[in-house]
Amino acid sequence: TGGQTIMNPWPIIGGVATSILLEQQSTTHAQKKLFVPTDGAIPGDVVVLTKPLGTQIAVNVHQWRKDAQSTAAAADPTSTQLWNRCLDAIPNTEDTSLFVDDMMHSAVCSMARLNRNAGRLMTEYAVHAGTDVTGYGILGHAQNLVSNQIHPDVGIEITTLPCIANTMKINTDVYDFGLFEGTSAETSGGLLLCMPEDRAIEYCKELTQKEETAWIVGRVVHDPQCKARIVNDCRVLE
Repeated sequence: TGGQTIMNPWPIIGGVATSILLEQQSTTHAQKKLFVPTDGAIPGDVVVLTKPLGTQIAVNVHQWRKDAQSTAAAADPTSTQLWNRCLDAIPNTEDTSLFVDDMMHSAVCSMARLNRNAGRLMTEYAVHAGTDVTGYGILGHAQNLVSNQIHPDVGIEITTLPCIANTMKINTDVYDFGLFEGTSAETSGGLLLCMPEDRAIEYCKELTQKEETAWIVGRVVHDPQCKARIVNDCRVLE
């Protein structure tokens, strides 16, 4: 019935916890913010992403291979066609298997990692606004973030797309998921944060020291149309 419908031998139960916080609390030396609102981005901020893009592609390629190698009569012929296109894109069969295994492993590690550390550091590094990147892709969630700002005439320009290795090749040579356009859906994606550039550099550095990932991927700009966009010369990092 939807993208989150899966077959699983174990029951999975989810939940939501809500709480009420003071805007800040007094410490020995200063007032400390306890949470970060979603509406405080200002032109001049940079935009940080804390997980790579491409989970949808990695999972789909893994499923194509599984379906193509299945002996079941109900195996999806479309998956077989797409897997054959992967084989054409990467001619050596052994390289293809390693290619897919590495891609899926990176995706699973990314999806399994919580945004806990990235979230905890937000109040320490003057984050002005933030959201996560999931089903609408990085561009869709950037646009939602822009639409929520109290500062007038705010836009976001995405200048860099950090991707799981080889997912952009699949997107380009096999099937277009919209990864380069920023519309490829993500599962358990990273945080998309707006903050001053000097603080962003330190934020990314601290997450890296914790063996996690973070990149400056764009900037908050003055834009009377209040739009998020991918710039024409956007870089792809793998």
